[in-house]
Amino acid sequence: MATHATSGQNAWVTKGSDMSYKSILTVISEVDIDASALEAAIALTQAQDGHLDILALGIDHSAPGYYYAGTNALIEQATLEQARQDAEAIDAALRARMEGQQCRWGAETALAQIGTIQTLVGGRARFADLVLLPKPYGEGKSLAEEAVLEAALFSGAAPVLVLPAGAQVVRPQRVVLAWNQSSEALAAIRAALPLLQQADLANIVIIDPPRHGPDRSDPGGMLSQMLARHGVRAEISVIAATMPRTADVLARHCADQEADLLVMGAYGHSRFREAIMGGATRDMLEATAIPVLMNR
Repeated sequence: MATHATSGQNAWVTKGSDMSYKSILTVISEVDIDASALEAAIALTQAQDGHLDILALGIDHSAPGYYYAGTNALIEQATLEQARQDAEAIDAALRARMEGQQCRWGAETALAQIGTIQTLVGGRARFADLVLLPKPYGEGKSLAEEAVLEAALFSGAAPVLVLPAGAQVVRPQRVVLAWNQSSEALAAIRAALPLLQQADLANIVIIDPPRHGPDRSDPGGMLSQMLARHGVRAEISVIAATMPRTADVLARHCADQEADLLVMGAYGHSRFREAIMGGATRDMLEATAIPVLMNR
């Protein structure tokens, strides 16, 4: 493993740029709002002096965006009514939680089926600087939470901060940047700049760089220079893929670095005209024990 450091302080750079997230969005699709990313969204909005938008989403799980001809009308009515009740319960709980909060915020309720989440959530996410969502995998998680995440990333083309239960990101100390020279990875790093500028250290990790790549003589060097000009203190780690899954290599590196945030590109593919997460992205979200900021 090779590592070298680059100073984040140059003569023309001052720490503490005015870059920040001014429009933050979170989506709550479960009645138990304690399992949502609301607490983390409140804390980050306050730290960034931004505005928090909250979408209370009631989901009809009965069909993927449409009903088959001949479906019992009573079943349709019952599932829609349950979704409406869920949305109202979420809205009531979050408004009670937000009462007296020292941040600017607004909330709206909406109903959706699994197949219509892409359009609904994507339309809201595209105007957000950052979307905060809970980790969509694990015990008690639903298909809807994964669909919301995919909608924000791929339909909304927004950076998404995915948070394991109870996690927050206000001022990360050590951040790992998964760098493979892709446009997705660079977009994620650019989106993370307001947090990177506040971090103590950003570790650029490169796994098995190609021998004939454009930066083969200095892997990650140009990225490190770009970050330094933004006041980010960065170091570069070039490591070997010692496990079959890249996600496992990254997860172990994050643990070795004692990182409290991972930044990486999100990769997906089209199926039935809906963008869904590719295997590497899904694997990383399943494996991670720390927050992950992703962009496509």
